[in-house]
Amino acid sequence: MTDTETAGFTGRKAQASAWFRALQEEIIGRFEAIEDAAVPPLYRGEAGRFDLKAWRRGDGSEDLGGGRMGLMRGKVFEKVGVHFSEVHGTFSEAFAAQIPGADKSGGRFWASGISLIAHPLNPRVPAAHMNTRMLVTSEAWFGGGGDLTPLLAYQRDQDFVDTVDFHAAMKAACDTHPGADYAHMKEHCETYFHLPHRSEPRGTGGIFYDRFNTGDWEADFAFTQEVGRKFADIYPGLVRRRMIEPWSEAEREAQLIQRGRYVEYNLLYDRGTTFGLKTGGNIESILSSMPPVVKWP
Repeated sequence: MTDTETAGFTGRKAQASAWFRALQEEIIGRFEAIEDAAVPPLYRGEAGRFDLKAWRRGDGSEDLGGGRMGLMRGKVFEKVGVHFSEVHGTFSEAFAAQIPGADKSGGRFWASGISLIAHPLNPRVPAAHMNTRMLVTSEAWFGGGGDLTPLLAYQRDQDFVDTVDFHAAMKAACDTHPGADYAHMKEHCETYFHLPHRSEPRGTGGIFYDRFNTGDWEADFAFTQEVGRKFADIYPGLVRRRMIEPWSEAEREAQLIQRGRYVEYNLLYDRGTTFGLKTGGNIESILSSMPPVVKWP
């Protein structure tokens, strides 16, 4: 199947890609505003700004798409990445066997999305991850979600107020969209973001969905947009809530050790990391999820 033969998806691909680009811009603006709001004595120096870098997939001999990487190291955000991509090409034969519709598309695919990982400096501010994407073979579907990773022991409880508020936002994104089952997506998140070698969760969860296709593309796209909007509202709010709290050296030490769990998960189990590497994605973007400082005791 050629790109011409997937013309039925052309308008939808353009619509989804434009949304992911817009969401990247919106979140970048909100995160830079947080940097502007950080003041002494807890935060010193210049407010962080995103370094935006365009990239192209492949060696340049043919158009295989690309994206825009956004990375910031600031006062509040020790490291945060907000990345947009739109890529296309052909899966390897082995990888194509794992992707719905790839057998009928001759292995050809198109994918676009936004991915985000935030590692705040203050141990009391939870880390967070979010991505939403659309993937097309001979079929088209959405995937993604958002999850929270508090890094201090007393915060890693489902009753902790930040987790309660974050889940409420994700549930609200689901509740107005038929087919978006919050309970199922919450369970999927808890199962997916789990470290089996340690028998522990990576964080306090959120929602996760993959191969989401109810048969109503417009409704599925509207749901994916709502997930992005809810995350763009709730997470900056949680950052502002906690960033004003002072922290101790012991809390910083605990944060750096818990970040090690994040590294272990992303390198061992994360399917998004695998997909990016197997489809020739931008290595800097893919591995920008790694925390800037981490410890293993």
